[in-house]
Amino acid sequence: MLDSIAVLIPCFNEAKTIEKVVTDFRRVLPEAVVYVYDNNSTDGTGAIAAAARAVVRKEPLQGKGNVVRRMFQDIDASCYIIVDGDDTYPAEAAREMTAAVLSGGADMVIGDRLSSTYFTENKRPFHNFGNSLVRRTINAIFGTELKDIMTGYRAFSYRFVKSFPVLSKGFEIETEMTIHAIDRNMVVTNQVVTYRDRPAGSESKLNTFRDGARVLRTIVNLFCDYRPFTFFAWIGAVLEVVALGFFLPVLRDYLATGLVARFPTLIVCGFLAIAGLQLFSVGLVLHMIRRKDKRDFELELYQVMERYREMRGLGG
Repeated sequence: MLDSIAVLIPCFNEAKTIEKVVTDFRRVLPEAVVYVYDNNSTDGTGAIAAAARAVVRKEPLQGKGNVVRRMFQDIDASCYIIVDGDDTYPAEAAREMTAAVLSGGADMVIGDRLSSTYFTENKRPFHNFGNSLVRRTINAIFGTELKDIMTGYRAFSYRFVKSFPVLSKGFEIETEMTIHAIDRNMVVTNQVVTYRDRPAGSESKLNTFRDGARVLRTIVNLFCDYRPFTFFAWIGAVLEVVALGFFLPVLRDYLATGLVARFPTLIVCGFLAIAGLQLFSVGLVLHMIRRKDKRDFELELYQVMERYREMRGLGG
């Protein structure tokens, strides 16, 4: 069954806020189906969401990435809204976000907190620093001007959801979704939304340093996956520069005396130069593989959209 709009709410121990979140989205988007995926909550989150008339399902594998993977596999909709269950995002913005997908042709709409109230509302300074660092890093690496990389409030098209391979298990999922959209030439738009800090008694599940390290590791891995030539060519170039730096004194001594006084240094230079050339070659090979992968992805999109048209009853 194809829903017109599906509101997806991944939850872990959000009993204090989930009723309000479900109620707000049912009010703003009465035509939508609200799904709450309970990720092993122990505080009755699922029962509260069901009482608020949400469709409640369970995901036994812990972690937001695992929940998103299950949601994207399970649900078919023309437009998806994903939002955290902590009542930090306004449901009122959902109408414009869904319109950008259904009428505006967007594949992903980013609910941009960082351009509004995030830095004044969020009381965790390292979270503020981390969000800014991730945004600047991805914009620098991928040549984009995205405003908010790690927001938990987004809208998606059917073709994005059904062509997105979820690899992350935890909170790195937002970074992965963003980079996938950039790399696959999806239409990404930005909508500024207000942000409010969690209400009293509601605790964040994020660990600033542990999850921050995971996000940075994810950025490095995705950079390697999506820009392999640049990644390996830069490392190779560094090795070549180091090799040259060690080789020049050896060459100077040889030109002056006709002798090689530091054979170990010369050998190290040779190994570094060879390693640099090998890394350059690896990057080139992976770049060619990536080009083929992009062609295959475009063909996959045709299949995804054909399934979508069939579900809407539009035929071929």
